[in-house]
Amino acid sequence: KRFSRPHGRCGQRTSHGRAIYSGAVYLLLAGSYCPRGSIDDPAASTKARSFMDFLTRMGNGNSQSSGAGSTLPTASLDIGAAPSWEALHGMAAAMSHELGVPLPGDEDLENGPPNPMSLRRMFGTSEEPRVKLYRDHAAWCPYCHKVVLQLEEKRIPYVIEKINMRCYGPKPRAFMEKVPSGLLPVLEVDGQIITESAVIQSLLEQMYPDNCPLLPAQGTRERERAGALLQLERQLFGDWLNYLCRGAQKGRFESTMDAIDHELGVAGGGPYFLGEFSLVDIVFAPFLERIVASIPYYKGEMVRGQGRWSNLEAWFDAMETRPAYMAFKSDFYTHCHDLPPQLGGCVSTKEGRPVEAKIDGTDGSWSLPLSPITNQSLEPLSTGDSPAYDRFMAASRLIKNHEGVVRFALRGVGQPGQPAVSAPLADPYAKPNLDHQVEVDAALRYVAHLMLTGKVSDGSHEDSGVCTTGPSASASDAVPPSLIYLRDRVGVPRDMTYPAARQFRAHLNW
Repeated sequence: KRFSRPHGRCGQRTSHGRAIYSGAVYLLLAGSYCPRGSIDDPAASTKARSFMDFLTRMGNGNSQSSGAGSTLPTASLDIGAAPSWEALHGMAAAMSHELGVPLPGDEDLENGPPNPMSLRRMFGTSEEPRVKLYRDHAAWCPYCHKVVLQLEEKRIPYVIEKINMRCYGPKPRAFMEKVPSGLLPVLEVDGQIITESAVIQSLLEQMYPDNCPLLPAQGTRERERAGALLQLERQLFGDWLNYLCRGAQKGRFESTMDAIDHELGVAGGGPYFLGEFSLVDIVFAPFLERIVASIPYYKGEMVRGQGRWSNLEAWFDAMETRPAYMAFKSDFYTHCHDLPPQLGGCVSTKEGRPVEAKIDGTDGSWSLPLSPITNQSLEPLSTGDSPAYDRFMAASRLIKNHEGVVRFALRGVGQPGQPAVSAPLADPYAKPNLDHQVEVDAALRYVAHLMLTGKVSDGSHEDSGVCTTGPSASASDAVPPSLIYLRDRVGVPRDMTYPAARQFRAHLNW
């Protein structure tokens, strides 16, 4: 169900957000990183409609799925016609070979491309890493985001230990003994604890000066300019926070954005703040990413894709060519629901409500067929999407971790957890209702098959590996709320990339 927003000052709505839980949800699709969503070819669209007809014939006739907060049709599932997980794995493996990409669990997480599932990064070295980073489970924390990007760009070997943010659960006692404040990120180097992201980033530059230096030399004019730009980033943070959370000083926020766009134009030779990629870009990236998501959602004003800040557009396009940035990039839905629990609420305006509906999928935008992603989309992405690939990556993640996913979805008909946490949809202690495991498991096998093939399994011999014998069962009312619960908690980049998550959410709406 849609969450309600209590009214704030002056009658404005204050959103406390729909938060996507980390912790136990990390088991949801954990195992590997999924890159890029839409069924845009006529044949696939026909098959999608056929599946909706299939559900309508078996259910109550409600074939409309309107995105997050919607209800799904109650359907009868022919459990015997659902492909087995073993058969689905075989199909995914064949597609993996054809596409030339590894299945979840087969990637080289230590030495391969950047991957948010990695807990140990070696970059081809053999010595035990000196650096340990404590970061948040859900990949919400912008300050952790900064440090991870720097470690990846400099290729500094490191290990990660993931810690809850306070808004979705208590922090481990052992961590609190090391860091009484409990604040993230934290760096541990040779047993020494370092806090505060700016201090951490400065230390990393000093410790590893030859690993892709990210700052100009001391005493140079460019180093002085880098310092001024880092101060501008702090000004941007404050002005954005005032506008987003208090509804105040819109003009000041826009003036600061104008200043940032101007500074990007000063570079001349390149799209980055100093011309070439630097630590300044890393420091700006997390909050600029959150700004382009939150301002449209809560204020109805587009930041990217409208041409006002053309240098900023070019900067985003350049950042989206960088593997580290893309690996840890989130999506609008995740940001718009992870920010309120961290910030204490965001003030919405009536102008933002149509955009909110699109990002949340309540206007039908989470229904198939999905439109292509471009750099002019509501959620721009210069790299676009690859629908078949994105569906494969979402399906293969589901197949790899199906046992945990089924149990997690069953929380939707289980018992809420105690104690409650401040993020509304964060429920780390919720208990699944295993009485409905058979039906929900079958439903998710249908979803996986559909993402892999674009067609519905009907138990025919044409569907290789489909179980053609076994009981038929009527899905209880437990299946729709279980799938909704799962759908609304798919997080980016924790679970997969935005295009893959977009496909998964839309397919769960069937």
